[in-house]
This record gives sequence, C-alpha cells and structure tokens, in this order.
Amino acid sequence: MGTSACNLVAPQATLIRYDASDGVSGKVGTIAIRNTLLITQGKGAANLVTNLVNEGDDPVTMTIQYTSDGSKVNETVRIKGHETLAVGTDGPTITMRNVDAEPGSLFPVFFQYGDQTGEQLLTPVLTGAMAEYSTLTPTPLPPTPTETPTPTITVEPTEPATPDTEGAPDNDAAPTDETTVPDEDTGSTETPAP
Repeated sequence: MGTSACNLVAPQATLIRYDASDGVSGKVGTIAIRNTLLITQGKGAANLVTNLVNEGDDPVTMTIQYTSDGSKVNETVRIKGHETLAVGTDGPTITMRNVDAEPGSLFPVFFQYGDQTGEQLLTPVLTGAMAEYSTLTPTPLPPTPTETPTPTITVEPTEPATPDTEGAPDNDAAPTDETTVPDEDTGSTETPAP
C-alpha cells in the first residue's frame, strides 16, 4: 500500500483566511474588525456596519475615521473587554454624511485606538436593495427649513396735522358785543341783530 504526499506541497485552502461575506475584516491590537461595509442610498450618506470584537480584558475606545467634504471626521465607540459590539445593527449607529461613497465602490475607513497601529479598510459600499440590508440604510436628514421672508411695513413720518382754522373763532380777536343764541328748532346758532 502506498501513501501520497499531496499535502506536503499544496497549501491547505482551509487555512487561508478570507472574508466569507460582503464586508472586509482587519485587526487593531486586541480588536478584531469583522465584516465591515457601508450601506447607502446613493445620496451622500452611508451607514457603517461592522462587528468589533474585543479579545482582551480591558475596555477600548476605538476611533473610526473617514473623509467627509474633504475633511477628516473621527467617531468613537467603546468596546468592553471580551465584548462584541455590532455597530450599525444592534449597537451604536455611525452615519457618515457628505461622503463620496457610491454603490459598488470601495470607501476608505480607518480604525485605531490608543498607541496601536491603525488599519485602513477599503470598505465595500452596498445599497439596501438586498433584503438583509434594507433596514440598514441611513435615515434621511429632515429638510433644511428655508426662511420665508416676512413682509416689512415701512411707516413714513408725516407732518403734524394743522387744525383747519377757516371759519373757526379767532381767540386772539377783540371781543364784540354780539352774542349767539341757539335756535331751539334746528340746534344752529344765530347772531341776533343789534
């Protein structure tokens, strides 16, 4: 009976680490980063979905960095010792706004904590078209209220009213001997003849 030495030369495929799902994985210190992906609706926003597994005893505050509108944005999450934190599903949500994350592309996301060397993952960007991702799309921001101009009423100053002095008695005039007597029938006044 003969034996074969095929395993002596050929590598075993089961020993090769690979990502069995849609996301990508990495490792920073004691934190295993698993199945990382972005879910978008293609409108400049994407939700980060990842599992962060703390294989150590101590809690860790992980910084997650990405680029938004040309500037670096840092988000942080805290992972307790021997805990798995499901970001974007059962745990905290990180919604990246104003990002250039088109469906089908790879978007760079950087993970780092403490003095550990960080790792950048080129993260696949998917849509919510598949049933398992349909509830993970980012919540749209409420529309920005636009100001409605309030009409302005301008009141222009006017000249003070001057009394109509025509036909009014002249208080500065010299007194006369004439007196006026009211007419009982009409209520008008008449000056009696002298």
